[in-house]
Amino acid sequence: MGIPHLSRRSFLTAVSAGTVAITAAPLLAACGDGDSGGGKVTIEWMDIATTEPSKTLYPQIAKAYEAAHPNVRVKLTNLENEAFKSKMTALTASGKLPDIFVTWGGGVLKQQIDAGLVKDVTSDGSAILNTMTPVSQKPYQFDGKTYAIPYDMGGVGFWYNKALFSKAGIKDTPKTWTEYLDAVRKLKSAGVTPIAVAGKDKWPEMYYWAYLAMRIGGLPALQQAEKANDFSGAAFVSAGQKVKELADLDPFQKGFQNAGYDTPGGQAATMGAGKAAMELMGQWAPAVQKDASGKDLGEDLGWFPFPSVEGGQGQATEVFGGGNGHALSKDAPKEAIDFLAFLMNQENEKKLVSSGAFMPVVKGAESELDKNRKLVADALNSSTGFQLYLDQAFPPAVGQEVNDSVAALIGGKKTPQQVTESVTKVAKSQ
Repeated sequence: MGIPHLSRRSFLTAVSAGTVAITAAPLLAACGDGDSGGGKVTIEWMDIATTEPSKTLYPQIAKAYEAAHPNVRVKLTNLENEAFKSKMTALTASGKLPDIFVTWGGGVLKQQIDAGLVKDVTSDGSAILNTMTPVSQKPYQFDGKTYAIPYDMGGVGFWYNKALFSKAGIKDTPKTWTEYLDAVRKLKSAGVTPIAVAGKDKWPEMYYWAYLAMRIGGLPALQQAEKANDFSGAAFVSAGQKVKELADLDPFQKGFQNAGYDTPGGQAATMGAGKAAMELMGQWAPAVQKDASGKDLGEDLGWFPFPSVEGGQGQATEVFGGGNGHALSKDAPKEAIDFLAFLMNQENEKKLVSSGAFMPVVKGAESELDKNRKLVADALNSSTGFQLYLDQAFPPAVGQEVNDSVAALIGGKKTPQQVTESVTKVAKSQ
């Protein structure tokens, strides 16, 4: 991803009280500070909760834990998604991670595990993990061990404005790529901006290429590419051609190449303000739309899965997405896992899910879902296959090259063939 990917994402899960230190000051001076045998203990927690509702909920939950554990201080530092990823790259290189940190799993987490920086929580976290759905734990499992406690799990799809679709005379959501391009043309003809995208952040653009590669080549194509470090296959070239086909329609909002995801005037704000008809984003989208724009599309907001591609090997029931979890550094005090168990207890889980930004990972919390996020949950629960965000599934350098190359393709600076060549070159260098 990022939104990660989270927000990918963004992974950007973020109704109004409390404050959070949003500073990039050195994080690790007091990691595991103090004696965890009764003395004062500081838990350093680095997260991406810069938007509501987690911007407010997380500090509230931390204060509740501190009240019940007077010897523990939870020091929360929030960074915007891209800043977080940059900081974590530097901290990983330094060999010293925060006690608790957000992870999307996949190749990035695997590198940290291989470097001996992450704590195995299979045993110590078993009590809380046993309350959680198996699928939510998959991104963090390697060689039969679990290395993070999930807090969110979902998939990427199209969030759309029903009123703008109606204005353009679009009666049904598109089921195929051909129908999707036809919808884009109808929206443009009606004077509606079809798509909001964060060109500056790049990972939201990657979603299109990744999903198209899935729909064309199926999951085996992605699995084989990862195994062989070779993305030159026909499915990836064809995916690039279809991304270019979309970009050639000029479907994005004005200034999209300089737009961030959750920044003022960015992708989420454009969508939330009703200035674009669609965005391809994860389950957190409605909450971030509202937070970034100050508006709520309400009943006009709908969701549909990424369309199938005629003649493709992939199925429309295969989902691209991921989860958000919290991992522990190898030196984290024992109180850190206890805090994560508190963060994800049933009471707090219901608060998180009912806030509108989170998907349930604790069994039985589905009752707190609204109708749109229930569609996402249903798609995930009935999925016939799952692919983690490419910028998390692959090693960091490969994921970054995917993001950069797809952005260059959309910007007219690379051809579909050059995208596959660039990604393959980096993959083979790892």
